[in-house]
Amino acid sequence: MPVLSYSHNLNNIMLQSLDTVTLNRFVADQISNLLPDSEVKTEILYPFIKKAMKRTEHCFSKVKNKYFFDGSQVRFNHLNTDQYAMFLYYLSNTIWQEERDEHLAGRVYYLNKALHGIDIFYEAKLPDIFLLVHCVGTVLGRAEYQDCFVAYQRVTVGGNNQKYPRLGKGIVMYGNSALIGNSKIGDNCFMSYGTFVLDDDIPSNMVVFGHSPNISYKETRKRVIERFFFE
Repeated sequence: MPVLSYSHNLNNIMLQSLDTVTLNRFVADQISNLLPDSEVKTEILYPFIKKAMKRTEHCFSKVKNKYFFDGSQVRFNHLNTDQYAMFLYYLSNTIWQEERDEHLAGRVYYLNKALHGIDIFYEAKLPDIFLLVHCVGTVLGRAEYQDCFVAYQRVTVGGNNQKYPRLGKGIVMYGNSALIGNSKIGDNCFMSYGTFVLDDDIPSNMVVFGHSPNISYKETRKRVIERFFFE
């Protein structure tokens, strides 16, 4: 098993398994090898890598998981696939926000999809604070996301008839759950395994079960933020 050599290169705050310069080359080589139509220039990619790492650091500092933040130190490990998938989303989205470079943003999006089996288009507006858990098979499309969003494996968020979901703050979507179309989910909701919500509204503070149009839910005293994040 390789030994991680952590580098303090983000204002001495986040421990990284690769320093930012090495990470920049690592990502550039991955894209160039996967998509050999053209080589990614490290000098072009590097400013976006730095900005994406800042976004990653902020997000990870709120995640209540020792592999992300142990209470005193934020950590990034490129060999932790959930972490790397989150970083690659931030990178593709940063490129799109900063330069509207569809080609480069699209290549990073393609890399993330190929490596992790996750589909988060670079135009998707995920929140500043979110968490992916065992993210294989997950599709996060156009929607209004709020902070403290959690998505497990085979989760789907997407549109129906050009209408898209609106999520409150503190939403957990457990494995194989889906949120589609003109749906509004209140704050602090847990979508149970296999739940399918289509053009339905859910109040705040609920555990959600079933399939639309036969959705059921019950009130919960548990708090998503307390379970998964630091306030």
